[in-house]
Amino acid sequence: FQQAGFVERVASVLAVSALPPRLLELELTESILVHDADEALARLRALKRLGLRLSIDDFGTGYSSLAYLKRFPIGRLKIDRSFVQGLPGDETDAGIVRAILQMSLALGMQVIAEGVETEQQREFLVREGCAEMQGFLYAPALDPLSFEQRLAQAGADEPGAAQAGSGHAGQRIRLVRG
Repeated sequence: FQQAGFVERVASVLAVSALPPRLLELELTESILVHDADEALARLRALKRLGLRLSIDDFGTGYSSLAYLKRFPIGRLKIDRSFVQGLPGDETDAGIVRAILQMSLALGMQVIAEGVETEQQREFLVREGCAEMQGFLYAPALDPLSFEQRLAQAGADEPGAAQAGSGHAGQRIRLVRG
């Protein structure tokens, strides 16, 4: 992200691959964004003009700055798994997650909770208004070959969708083909 020509390289790869930019979401860490905030802002705006989606990964573990968050064209925050692990019993984690959810709502951002492993964590997050989650409750991490196999199976079962590994009715993993 900090290398000269990064935006141009992304644009070139998109052109060569014919991938619609809206299908690419770049996840950036907070520390990268505050390293040189003005330069980061210029790059983020250029990436947004290309049509990419931008998110901050592991939110809350770096150098969170609400002023930067307000200025940057970020569409999604990813709540770090370290705050999800203690849910719902750890009041500190619960308070931090609630604050992130409220802040993202005020800023018009989507939120995804990382590291959801239990039904209790999922229930807490849903109750608090978190609409997107990832973690072992839904599916294990997959190597490239396993992902390709799952993608092929999803295409055989129902075009465009694969059932989440958790067995929760109505919850699906959308697999988008470019």
